[in-house]
This record gives sequence, C-alpha cells and structure tokens, in this order.
Amino acid sequence: MGLVVRFPKFDFSDFEFYWSHNMAFSQDRNATAIIPSPVEPWLIKLLQKAMPLLPEDYDWLRKDAKDFIAQESQHFRQHRIFNRMMVDAGFPELADMEAGLAADLEEFARTKSLKWCLAYADGFESLGAVSGELWFEKSDEMIGGLDNAAIRLWKWHMAEEFEHREICFQFYKAIYCRGFWRRIFNGYFFRIYGLLFAIVHLRGFSARAVKYMREIEMQRMSPAEKARLAKDIKAFNRFNRRAFLGPLLANLLPWYDPGKKRIPRGLFEYLRNFEKDGQWSAKTAQLSA
Repeated sequence: MGLVVRFPKFDFSDFEFYWSHNMAFSQDRNATAIIPSPVEPWLIKLLQKAMPLLPEDYDWLRKDAKDFIAQESQHFRQHRIFNRMMVDAGFPELADMEAGLAADLEEFARTKSLKWCLAYADGFESLGAVSGELWFEKSDEMIGGLDNAAIRLWKWHMAEEFEHREICFQFYKAIYCRGFWRRIFNGYFFRIYGLLFAIVHLRGFSARAVKYMREIEMQRMSPAEKARLAKDIKAFNRFNRRAFLGPLLANLLPWYDPGKKRIPRGLFEYLRNFEKDGQWSAKTAQLSA
C-alpha cells in the first residue's frame, strides 16, 4: 500500500485544555490520549513477533509493516508529550491509568495466543480508520475553523491510522484465515470478538479517565461554565452517536475490508504538511530554529 513515515513537530507552548468548540469533545480526546502511548509500543512488539509467520509471498506486507512500525513509533512518542501536559495540568492519576493499561497489555502478551492478540489489535486499529473519517469529514461542529497543536496532533494521528488501516487486518488474514473454515470462523466470528473486546476494554480506560478529569474540572468551574459543560456533553454524545457509531457498524459486516474504505476528503493533503519540508515537520522546525 506504500506508507510514508513522517516526523512531525508540535508547538504546545500556547496549549489550552479546551481547544475545541465543544468542552466535552476536548475532555474526551484529552482523556483518550492515555491509550496510544501504551498500546502502540505493544503493537510494534506484536507485529515483530508475527512477522516470521507471514507466508513467503507476503514481502509487500513485511515492507509496509516496517513503515507501519515507524509511524506508530512517532504516535506514541508524541502522545507521551501530550500526556505529560495533562498530568502537569493537574491530573496526576492519568499516569496511573496509563500504567494500568500497559499492565493489561503485557498480561495479554504473556497469557493470550498470537491469534487473540492480532484479533484484538485489528479491532482497535479498525476504530482508528473510523476516526479518520470522523476527523476529516464530520468534525466541523467540534473544531471547524480552529487550528492549534492539539487539533494538529489528533488529525495527523488519525490520518495515519487511516493510511495504515489494513496492516493488522492483513497480518491476521494471512496467518489465521487461510482455508475455507478458517476464513469463516477466524475471518469473521473471531475477528468480531476481537473488535468488541477492544471496544469494551479500551473504552473502559478512556471513560474512567474522562470521569476523573471531569470531576476535577467541575471543582474549578463557575456555575456558568458548568452549565455550558452540561450542554456540551449532550451535544457531544449526539455527535458521537451520529459520526462514529454508525460507520462503526460497517466493521461488523462479513465482507469488511479496510483497504476498500473510501479515503476521507483532504486527508492526504493534510498529511503532506508533516512530510519533508512541510510546514509542521520536525525538519522544517529545525531549519527555522
């Protein structure tokens, strides 16, 4: 599929906790940032372990997997910077939640089969592809007209998640879905199990993080801010059901193939800002320093 490895540079010097039009949207993304930093190093190790099991005629996937690993390495590094800002903003327990997720993943690596881990990995990677469409085609009511480091971080990350959306799917398919019955059981039923487990597991962590951050924020807010937050929570929940849950249903179809997803408008044009000589690339930042 041909992936591009990018090295972005984000200037968080003017970071604000509420960086979108909707307070609840900012809270949700700020809390969800605890997920990439432990998940993506775990995923890198998983694909490195699975690589020798790929059939001989899958050299194209081995090449793409190396670029995938390089992309994911950038993702967790950038989110660790973001997460430190969240802790420093007065949310120290986020670090414990992040460590708890890392511990779960290590336990999965020790106690679960490679098939189980790849199905779980494909499950959460398929959520990233849905989020790519959300950020580029449906998020105007949340971030329309705004441009700041947090938005750039999330749009870059979700755009690359969409770009490499089929890597884990192809690994799982190549190793565990060869033959008629394996295509049916592993390729559909066990894949759906991995997706549902990933949703419940990861959403459990992000929901606890949102609850924790919201409780602290409520202590800092004026009555007017609390009223606005309550209104924004309702609007965000409606937005999330409309923009995320509907497209997610396509992942449950027996003929689901992430490689055939329509590319969201403007996604690759946006990513070029992070490539060599792009305005938000680390190289450009070094030259202008």
